[in-house]
Amino acid sequence: MKGLKYQLKSIRYDKMCILTFLLPVIVGIAINLLSGMSFQSMSETTFGVLENSMAADTVEWLQAGGTVAQYKTLDELQNAVNNPSTQMIGVLQNGDTIQTILSGDELEVNKVIANTLPQVYENRATQRSITRSIIPAVSDNEGLKSLLIVITLVTAMFMGCTFNAMNIISEKEDGIEFINQVLPMTTKSYVVQKTLLGFIGGTVSAIVTAFTCMRIEAVQLLPFLLIVLLSAYISALIGLFIGYFAAGLMVGIVYIKIVMVLFLAPPIFFYLVIPDNSIIFRLSYLLPSSATFYGVMDLLKGKTEEIIPVPLVLLIHAVLWSVVYKLIRKNQYKA
Repeated sequence: MKGLKYQLKSIRYDKMCILTFLLPVIVGIAINLLSGMSFQSMSETTFGVLENSMAADTVEWLQAGGTVAQYKTLDELQNAVNNPSTQMIGVLQNGDTIQTILSGDELEVNKVIANTLPQVYENRATQRSITRSIIPAVSDNEGLKSLLIVITLVTAMFMGCTFNAMNIISEKEDGIEFINQVLPMTTKSYVVQKTLLGFIGGTVSAIVTAFTCMRIEAVQLLPFLLIVLLSAYISALIGLFIGYFAAGLMVGIVYIKIVMVLFLAPPIFFYLVIPDNSIIFRLSYLLPSSATFYGVMDLLKGKTEEIIPVPLVLLIHAVLWSVVYKLIRKNQYKA
């Protein structure tokens, strides 16, 4: 336990590990913030008017078509319209009609609105008698948003390998690995410490990231935790493999990049291109990240009953790769 505490403390001074932990969290926050934006909200028209210079029914009419901002003086209104960060249309009462003010750098759609607004205002009495039926469009952003969330969560779960790999490689370069070999610490204790290090890092990173960009129902909590825990454990094992085979820091970074590409690219490709009922799609489960990817995607889609095989597949991977690593270490000591 003392060794694990030391490993966790040492991570605080490792910039690579800190960046690895924070990156998925930052991306998750960005997805959550940007997902609230849509083309509809971006294109919502803003009208600028002068206080107490326009009839109340005219202001209400403008509010029905967008947002109304009121200004005390004409200079303030013109400055707001000319502000490059706004797409505001200035509106002034001109007797029984209205006139609009533009800065000239507006989007084309706002120019059309401004040019036709006075005529539409004059015909507003006729418009009130027209019944409008608005059919909500299906958002094309939801599929992309789900894909980004899954990629971010899978990355967070498998970030534990970076914790392990960088820690082991740093110990190699600093000579601490040799000290560990002469200290009264068994190989089993050493492996457990390193595995727990990556496991804790991957688990915490995934849970924090999920909290920022994903809404999990109560019925989904247990399947999600199983996916996170098993994926984080497999990630920790991968870190042990990278740390074992990498001779130096640069080689280790190359190995990590290769592993991340191999773990992310195939599931994305199979999900987007290959039918999920094909044999080729089933073969993609040979990669543990594929099971994680499909499981999280099913959770986002509300298909909780379809992810039952996912924890089983991940468990098989966890046992298999644990045995492989144990055999490699055993052969090393025999040699």
